[in-house]
Amino acid sequence: MDTTKSVISKKALEKYGTPIIESIAVDAACAGNPGVMEYRGVFTRDKKEIFRMGPFPNGTNNIGEFLALVHALALLKSKNKQNVILYSDSKIAMGWVQKKRCNTKINFDYSNREILELIKRAETWLEKNTYTTIIKKWQTKVWGEIPADFGRK
Repeated sequence: MDTTKSVISKKALEKYGTPIIESIAVDAACAGNPGVMEYRGVFTRDKKEIFRMGPFPNGTNNIGEFLALVHALALLKSKNKQNVILYSDSKIAMGWVQKKRCNTKINFDYSNREILELIKRAETWLEKNTYTTIIKKWQTKVWGEIPADFGRK
């Protein structure tokens, strides 16, 4: 047994604890940058898929992560389940949600107009709505891959 790894893991667990199982996890996947992008949300406990969008051409992983977070926030609010914790492994997307703006530099054209429309819709939702859902960072180095991961690495 590698004692260094077990000590690191023990320290990390002391710092981050364990994930809340009764929660929702979101993630995105993108083949290329830009490339074919999709995103989804799952129940953390059993990885049962709640929503899945895409694939969309000419997107990015950060855009997918942002859209997944807003999709989950809107879904939880519509179901009056804002007390459910929401996990993401993307600090960038979490920051974009906090600022209510998808700060992508991607060029939009005919090929990815559907993504642009989803972004506009997500930003509008964030501007017009409040939410109490807590978004937490998934600690991949401690807990392993986020349950919503597409498993394509």
